[in-house]
Amino acid sequence: MKVLFLSEKDIEGLITMRNVIKAVERAFEEKGKGRVEMPPKSYVFFKEYDGDFRTMPAYIKRLGAAGVKIVNVHPRNPSLWGMPSIMATILLIDPMNGSLLAIMDGTWITAMRTGAAGGVAAKYLARRDSRVVGMIGAGVQARSQLIALREVMPEIGEVKVTSRTAGSRERYAKEMEEQLGLNVCPVDSVERAVRGSDIVVTVTPVRSPIVADEWIEPGTHINAIGADAPGKEELDPRILKRAKIVVDDLEQALHSGEINVPISRGVLRREDIHAELGEIVSGEKEGRVSPEEITIFDSTGLAIQDVATAWEVYLRARKQGIGHPIELHRSASR
Repeated sequence: MKVLFLSEKDIEGLITMRNVIKAVERAFEEKGKGRVEMPPKSYVFFKEYDGDFRTMPAYIKRLGAAGVKIVNVHPRNPSLWGMPSIMATILLIDPMNGSLLAIMDGTWITAMRTGAAGGVAAKYLARRDSRVVGMIGAGVQARSQLIALREVMPEIGEVKVTSRTAGSRERYAKEMEEQLGLNVCPVDSVERAVRGSDIVVTVTPVRSPIVADEWIEPGTHINAIGADAPGKEELDPRILKRAKIVVDDLEQALHSGEINVPISRGVLRREDIHAELGEIVSGEKEGRVSPEEITIFDSTGLAIQDVATAWEVYLRARKQGIGHPIELHRSASR
């Protein structure tokens, strides 16, 4: 009973963002058709350390793939410990007998599958002629979000990025300009990044809105990524009131997504949510229907994204002989 161990280095060489987008889009389609099992993610909070960890199980029946991700969020890690703010481990389980198939690093997968979800959302919700991106945040997730957008929105040519420090946004601009061949301009305020952007991406851990209603023009698409726990929000609720809102998972978004605070305060109702992304990908509901619509994708991060991506990694690793088989359990006696 060998278990395949895969490090971050092993995984990075196995799949590209294009592969991840394909896997994540299929996972959303399967969810939209009701062919997944995915209990709500559970949280353990370390309030004294401004952090938490979450467990995220899922089973995608058509793939025959099941597993669980354990992931932490500690925003102060980079400054205090020189460690990533998000670290994860993924376990894949054989649905037929419950045996453990693989243990793999999930940190890189988390960044890539979250970026991929933003890419899938933009594919169905953003205007096809979108050219300018406003990026709020300049960390790891801001990088994967832009890489995914570039895959699905070939007309994008300009990016305005802002962050808390000049150094971080300038490094981001230099790196992403070199990597993607885009014109990436660091700007010194959220307003400058947002105004005039066709697609706005928010990837911050804030607990009060930083994007004002008056900055958002008709036709804008917003990927709201940062609100992934109770109490977090990045957008002025007035934006939500005039937008078509699409969530990755309604129940999860209600307690930990961008909509969680407006819902809890009675500013929004469940009935104001247009659809889950899976319903749009599977054709059950419509996406963007006019150039003037404001659309919002509220991303909380789903276990099906992790399992679908990890399963693709696992299949490729086995085919290419990559990874380190280890023995955790003795075989049953006969």
